[in-house]
Amino acid sequence: MNDTSMTVGRYLVERLKQAGIGHVFGVPGDYVLTFMDRILEGDLELIGTCNELNAGYAADAYARIHGLGVLCVTYGVGSFSCVNAVAGAYAEQVPLVVITGGPRLELRNPAMLLHHSVGDLGTMDAVFGHITVATANLSDAETAPDEIDAVLHACLSQKRPVSIEIPVDVVDLPCREPGPFAPPPAPESDPASLAEALDEAMNLLSAAERPAILAGVELHRYDLLDAFDALVEKSGMPVATTLLGKTVISELDPQAVGVYEGAMSRPDVRSVIEDADLLLCLGAWMSEMDLGVYTARLDDDRLINANSARVRIRHHFYEPVALGDLVSGLAERMPDKGLKTGSFVPASDALDHAITVQPDADITVKRFYSRMNDLISDDVIVIADAGDALISAGDLVMHRDVGFLGQAFYLSIGFTLPATLGAQLAAPNRRIISFIGDGGFQMTAQELSTIIRHNLNPIIFVMNNNGYTAERLIHEGPYNDIQGWQNHRLPEVFGGGWGVRVKTEGELEAALQTAFGLDDRPALIEVMLDQNDASEQLKRLCAQLAPK
Repeated sequence: MNDTSMTVGRYLVERLKQAGIGHVFGVPGDYVLTFMDRILEGDLELIGTCNELNAGYAADAYARIHGLGVLCVTYGVGSFSCVNAVAGAYAEQVPLVVITGGPRLELRNPAMLLHHSVGDLGTMDAVFGHITVATANLSDAETAPDEIDAVLHACLSQKRPVSIEIPVDVVDLPCREPGPFAPPPAPESDPASLAEALDEAMNLLSAAERPAILAGVELHRYDLLDAFDALVEKSGMPVATTLLGKTVISELDPQAVGVYEGAMSRPDVRSVIEDADLLLCLGAWMSEMDLGVYTARLDDDRLINANSARVRIRHHFYEPVALGDLVSGLAERMPDKGLKTGSFVPASDALDHAITVQPDADITVKRFYSRMNDLISDDVIVIADAGDALISAGDLVMHRDVGFLGQAFYLSIGFTLPATLGAQLAAPNRRIISFIGDGGFQMTAQELSTIIRHNLNPIIFVMNNNGYTAERLIHEGPYNDIQGWQNHRLPEVFGGGWGVRVKTEGELEAALQTAFGLDDRPALIEVMLDQNDASEQLKRLCAQLAPK
């Protein structure tokens, strides 16, 4: 084979580069080694993680910031190991490409059992068929380019995972050269449906006395943040976001009021949304977590609910209506002086003012997160793990778009540490601050070694309250206990970084000074908390989830 000839493997790598990918996350295995060579030859950086699940979480976070993420693993044991991460990306509408190196076609004999498989070679396709929007098995070099293009277009247009299996003996088969990469066209609206939706929406908005906006994650997934900012500015309406959609608007914007999540919301945020006589809900998912486990009070009779392809106005449905067309159309129709609005408190005004450090006082959850607000700047990205970290960090005031990551719907504990790896590589000029419970940290702690290996400098807070606090609040039992680790010593174990354990506010201040001075290694600050200490929001949530 000519070293410069186009092959299936090189075609796939070239398409990933054309789509803007710079990093691929994965774990080697015999079926995928040849394709990994092509990744390296193609000048993509291959980030080897400690296991496939962590590779999936890292690629997911990379995609949330970068717009696309890629995961590369071996057949069977590798692909099945990353299923939970892919399922989370599917649930939260994250564009992720899962590439699996497959067994040689010549060995796929029904009478022969192949290693890493479960015997039935169709099992993997069946599993991934439920958590991807498109799959391709590149068994024919002639058709492989078209299959690759179709799958990538599905990933980018539907903003969800896809799966590509490339057998070992197909990687270096010749195929046609790739032409320019054409990203999928923007979703199109039916003109009549769009016009009618805009007419009805504007009639209701113009008549409202206290309209408000509830903004969700699809505004980010479909690259509508600029259009949304224009609508917000022209309308004058107050804006709350769902937790999953946090930072689709800067929370320093004078119209941003904070995160709405039913009874878990701050009272002033809840009042803006639930007392609105018309609520414009844009790109938000009505999950029970976003709505405070059914504690939300949102009346369909005063609701305009728009998602990626459909608009519901009270009891009328309009489709297909693209979310971007609706947002832009509403902005164009806004009166010069904007709409009437009720009173509201901007999130930046509701922010707890700088606390006075009490050096000898034990750290509490409430005062810890109040102190964290002072650390947020334009270049910071916050990542929070499921549990009290996610709930408490939701009230931090973030300064710019894509400044907050967390699995607020799928809620997979352990997501955050490998997500820190992916986010830092996707945004190398921004500082990552991560909050992880001690239970979640134990699930994926080994990925700290990959962060160290690549000389990244996130600040990682391990919130040690001796077990699974959220589960304790829902239902106590010995299963909520975990073995206590000296988490702060793991940087030493993994061969780099800096770690410290803090119990008092004075110790925390000293740790922060050191951590922010590090530019080529991570800082791990283990925060020792009382086992029963938790935010009021988490207590309210767990009371709703507790067995009746």
